[in-house]
Amino acid sequence: MPTASTQRSSGSAPRLSAGVIPVRWSGEQWLLLLLRAYRNWDFPKGLVEPGEDPFDAARRELAEETGITAVEFRWGGAFAETAPYAGNKVARYYIAVAASEVVTLGMSAELGRPEHHEWRWVSCTAALELVVPRLTPVVRWACSIVAA
Repeated sequence: MPTASTQRSSGSAPRLSAGVIPVRWSGEQWLLLLLRAYRNWDFPKGLVEPGEDPFDAARRELAEETGITAVEFRWGGAFAETAPYAGNKVARYYIAVAASEVVTLGMSAELGRPEHHEWRWVSCTAALELVVPRLTPVVRWACSIVAA
């Protein structure tokens, strides 16, 4: 399972963001939900607030960014993390089966518009083609978990 180091060489702890990889069975294969902000495709995620549990933050971010609240964490609290990126941030992802394929992009109060421009339910193969390299190990991990 991909994981990130917990300390940078400078000794400062990374900033943790948490998110969910929403999945659903299409009748033929598992599909993953990706969100696009500008040119970047990612899963619903956001910074863990002080004192907030990462799992709770992941659920909150999923609801805020997609409107999806009916999910089953079939694989429990298993997660994968990215290597540190963009200002020493680490993203932790949990996997959940979404009860519906309906997505409603949430409005960002700071931006005055949705944070994301587009969403897609995609196959594992398509996800690997869309995401940035730092997410490739996370996508591979999620696809291996749901296929097992």
